[in-house]
Amino acid sequence: MGKKRIDEAIQGVLQQGNKVFVPYIMAGDGGLEKLADQISFLEKSGATVVELGIPFSDPVADGPTIQEAGIRALSNGTTLEKVLDTLKGSKASRSIPIVLMTYFNLIFVYGVERFAEECEAAGVDGVIIPDLPLEEEELVVPALSKHEIALIRLAAPTSPRSRLEEIAKRTEGFLYAVTVKGTTGARSEYEEGVAGYLKELKSLSSAPVLAGFGVSTPEHVQSLSRHCDGVIVGSKIVRALADEKPDDIKELINAAKHADIKMV
Repeated sequence: MGKKRIDEAIQGVLQQGNKVFVPYIMAGDGGLEKLADQISFLEKSGATVVELGIPFSDPVADGPTIQEAGIRALSNGTTLEKVLDTLKGSKASRSIPIVLMTYFNLIFVYGVERFAEECEAAGVDGVIIPDLPLEEEELVVPALSKHEIALIRLAAPTSPRSRLEEIAKRTEGFLYAVTVKGTTGARSEYEEGVAGYLKELKSLSSAPVLAGFGVSTPEHVQSLSRHCDGVIVGSKIVRALADEKPDDIKELINAAKHADIKMV
């Protein structure tokens, strides 16, 4: 469980010559009663890990599509406690690792130790906290470590090399490489320098490096994966689930499975 399960899942994919694919979904978008089926669909479709967003009223890292999904989830009465209870109820029926993406305020109000304990009970293997800087990590690290839950760090292209080195050294599970300057959301193209930035992170990190933010087409999946270990796709997955277009999701996941993608 926890860090070990993430490590084993990612290494299993990489050893087959494929690339890692992590879909992001918003918990409670469409109702929490759909969550177990959504995770099961992603698992059966070949996802490596599922990143599960917890809706929040002030999601500073999220673009319009995920913000709208969060609003829908909140209007359905979704809370952190209800998400953990739902995951606990479906724990026995899934084997894919689960990573929660949540803002620190929700954890603080819930209680840090209680959060870590309930995550373990619910089968959550890692967490991403986008608004928690390195300097404040000790607020959560002891509790998460006690329950063997990975704290996945984000690296931004605007950070100086010295900070990227520290982030890469500390991350657990994988290093989340933010590939754009701004919030999440589908984009038609990437800025110059992304390939060099991903290669730099690969040279700094002993953990797998996954590229996220703006990944929205099979071409994005393949082009970015040439320079790192895989991708994280959010807005496109959220939209496809809302529009009931499962084939769009399968197409994105399959783009990461081609063994002929070689890191250069």
